[in-house]
Amino acid sequence: MSDLVGDARHLSPSAQEALRLRAVAALVAGRDPEDVAAVFGVSLKAVDSWWAKWQAGGREALVMQPRGKPVGVHQVLGVEQAAVRQAVLDHRPCDVGLSGQLWTRRLVGELIAKLYRVRLTEPGVGKYLRRWGLSFQRPDKRAVEQDPQAVRRWHEETWPAIQAKTKKDGGEVLFADQVGIRSDQVTGRTWGEKGRTPVVRRTGNRFSVNAMSAISTKGRMHFMVFAESFTAEVMCRFLDRLAGHFDRKVHLVVDGHSAHRSKKVRDWLAAHPDDVELHFLPPYSPELNPDELVNADLQYSLPKQNRARNQAELAAETRRFFRRRQRQPHIVRGYFGGPHLRYVLDQTT
Repeated sequence: MSDLVGDARHLSPSAQEALRLRAVAALVAGRDPEDVAAVFGVSLKAVDSWWAKWQAGGREALVMQPRGKPVGVHQVLGVEQAAVRQAVLDHRPCDVGLSGQLWTRRLVGELIAKLYRVRLTEPGVGKYLRRWGLSFQRPDKRAVEQDPQAVRRWHEETWPAIQAKTKKDGGEVLFADQVGIRSDQVTGRTWGEKGRTPVVRRTGNRFSVNAMSAISTKGRMHFMVFAESFTAEVMCRFLDRLAGHFDRKVHLVVDGHSAHRSKKVRDWLAAHPDDVELHFLPPYSPELNPDELVNADLQYSLPKQNRARNQAELAAETRRFFRRRQRQPHIVRGYFGGPHLRYVLDQTT
């Protein structure tokens, strides 16, 4: 319905609809088609066309119609091509003969061309991806060395056994991990002038400290900050301090670090059977340890306030972070809320 002349061509679709209806109303009232065309600034051909449509279909034939094709009509890909969606969810591009580890619109387009000999633009591919309920996200990372069967056993056998043992001896489960903090570490973003990267000034001296922490679903946090490397001796010192804070047995969940499995630590545990028992996570599975989120929180938060000029000041700032979190049990409990960590809360009584 674009038989308009003059300025009427630039009217909005709703204004054009109103014009058509008014012109036909004038014809119905007995006005001459030539007069109607002159009054409304349209061609005589347009007036004749509207009159014919009104006679054939009434008012509905003149109202504004949606432009373009209805959703799902004449799509290049039909419902049967949902295999593309499943391939994106279940595989990496390199698994299906393409390059790369992550899916982009270009690579999805290449997969479509490979499977169905249809070429789509990247915006077109994006429309299909959104229609399929997909969105562009930052992926979780997994080590290729991780054993899925070991993770399954952890969920189905090991963790329930730890829970049962803890309940039987009236103990408490804590998850522990160690982390290093460097003086030259800067994370996060800051505002700056467009086209000029902001400069963050910090000391040129490089130094670091390490920390060991342990948390429970009850919001408890225990920590130790130290300057030396993490060794079996340091682990035993941490176990001594941890045992001193509890009047019941601690079931401590840790990763497979060599210090955790050392002879010195085994000897310490043998000498303190009623104080602490170690349980080991599956190899290469940091996502199963909520204390990893403590480390991430520390490494993200500390550089924002970090003014340390030497190792002692860095250690003091690290201790302040942990003491602040000790006074915030709701945040500590929140570390257990990640999608891969809810199993802890789901099975905790």
